[in-house]
Amino acid sequence: MELNEKILKYIEEKVTVDTLDLADEFNEDHQKIVGAVKSLEALEMVISEGVKSTKWELSDEGKLVAEKGSHEAVLYRSIPEAGILQAEVMKTVPNAKVGFSKAMSLGWIVIDKSSGAPLVKRKTESITDLVQEHLNEIRKGIDNLPDNVKSDYKKRKLLQEITLKSFVLTKGPQFATTVKKLETDLTSEMLLTGSWKELQFKPYNFDALGQPPECGHLHPLLKVRSEFREIFLEMGFTEMPTNQYVESSFWNFDALFQPQQHPARDAHDTFFISSPANSTEFPMEYLERVKKVHSEGGYGSQGYRYSWKLSEAQKNLLRTHTTAVSARMLYQLAQQKHFTPQKYFSIDKVFRNETLDATHLAEFHQVEGVACARGLGLADLISTLDAFFARLGFRRLQFKPAYNPYTEPSMEIFAFHEGLGKWIEIGNSGVFRPEMLLPMGLPEDVSVIAWGLSLERPTMIKYGLNNIRDLVGPKVDLQMVMDNPICRLDK
Repeated sequence: MELNEKILKYIEEKVTVDTLDLADEFNEDHQKIVGAVKSLEALEMVISEGVKSTKWELSDEGKLVAEKGSHEAVLYRSIPEAGILQAEVMKTVPNAKVGFSKAMSLGWIVIDKSSGAPLVKRKTESITDLVQEHLNEIRKGIDNLPDNVKSDYKKRKLLQEITLKSFVLTKGPQFATTVKKLETDLTSEMLLTGSWKELQFKPYNFDALGQPPECGHLHPLLKVRSEFREIFLEMGFTEMPTNQYVESSFWNFDALFQPQQHPARDAHDTFFISSPANSTEFPMEYLERVKKVHSEGGYGSQGYRYSWKLSEAQKNLLRTHTTAVSARMLYQLAQQKHFTPQKYFSIDKVFRNETLDATHLAEFHQVEGVACARGLGLADLISTLDAFFARLGFRRLQFKPAYNPYTEPSMEIFAFHEGLGKWIEIGNSGVFRPEMLLPMGLPEDVSVIAWGLSLERPTMIKYGLNNIRDLVGPKVDLQMVMDNPICRLDK
């Protein structure tokens, strides 16, 4: 406030003033003066107009020359009356190369080669160091040198031209020599007492930019999910409803012809629900056919030959795969009077009791595709997968034979991860077994090909992440989420 009032009093006397003159007058930093002027301008006490000016200043080398003399003068003074070997001068005198050249051109020194080795001698008895004199004048603020001389000093890096930005100040409409504090907020107390009528308020600056609001960003998983979904829709697939995370063991395992003694149904691999622990509503005719094909066989299969228990099928769990959703959709399709070919897909969360590491989580996404039509086989599965992965832009793929309880034949899908430097499994595929499809009531000549992919692992490949915990969980770098571009898998 003291600086503001000093500026106002100075303007009252001078009428107009440059902020550079104020900085010299008050011995203050120019930026501090400008800050005070801006606050006065907001109060309409002064009016400022920006101006630009240029000023010559000594460089660090120029300051050294102004203090100790030019390079040529220093070299001249280092030469004794009897002379000195040229090699010795060039070795011992600082900036000897420049000084020697300038001293020679000014006629201050001469080279004597009569004795063999070149000897440098003084040619004049005294010299006038104009360079030092000129630089000292500029340092004192005296600038009357010709432009060509200043340009020469600039080339020698002794001078530098500085562009100065300043403001010319004049009195504003609210000019006064003292600063009165203006109110910035209208309070409830002012309204109740009526004191606001006697107060002066600071004008609002409606042109000022507000603080940019924090905005949401799509997570890389959602970007890749959107791309996957677009590919499925372009290929003519219909999205399945996947909003049922809690599933019964019947739809998650039994309907898929997965035996009740299978290791995947153990608590070490699956999260079972304690409340409600069991489901009771099932399509009973279909359940009896599933029971029969498991325990006795049927449809050309001998089954697993074990005592199938309803109590095991009733157990509730967090679904371990979205194939449980596919089973429900295929059962609904089988209830139609006239079969129509269908293509389904889903992208949603599944849950497995996994040990956490760089490529495994207990909660992750599964991308599932199912095609149902007459006469489909392994060739149709491979060609569909080729078309699907071509759209994803993944070229380094491998397909390996595998075993699944509900598909035959079955294939695992691998992709090469550049960051980890190894092949990682990103999906599984196969042709659904008759033991799974025929109990549903589908016609005997109808086949179903299906594949399931991880969403996290292709995302890691796409965005170059080596650890899945850098993609999902508390260790995720939010800046990475903000900075990563929109996903284009085929680019």
